[in-house]
Amino acid sequence: MNTGLLTAIILATAIVAILLAYYIIKWRFERLFHCWQEAQLKLWQGEKELAQKQAIAQSRAVLGGKFTEQLAPYLPDFNYDPTEARFIGSPVDLIVFPGLSSGDPKEIVIMEIKTGKNCQLTPQERKIRQLIEDGMVRWELIQQPGPGEA
Repeated sequence: MNTGLLTAIILATAIVAILLAYYIIKWRFERLFHCWQEAQLKLWQGEKELAQKQAIAQSRAVLGGKFTEQLAPYLPDFNYDPTEARFIGSPVDLIVFPGLSSGDPKEIVIMEIKTGKNCQLTPQERKIRQLIEDGMVRWELIQQPGPGEA
């Protein structure tokens, strides 16, 4: 047999073997990649659903807390006349003026309403509480001239 022909057959066989190995390896890696991709997609979908559920639960808790803050003066545990309470909302929830309905206010009560398991004051609320406890509260009157007054 001719050595040139034998070399050509060996070379052709080697090229076919290399191409066959390339396509087999490529097919395996693509299959592995698609399996990984599907697993990641399922994982991300699960994380997305969990995040959505947590966001909804948090939103409900916030809305429930805001509802309770405004309803608090009408609940049985409220120790003051509801007509004497004024809802502020932020940075404190209520200001109560005991005795206001009878025309003789006795004190001013600044109130924060908390609901849920983690009933902790925010840093801002703690600072306001400290200012009140330290007596850092005062009265100011702003008087604007009426129409026609100079």
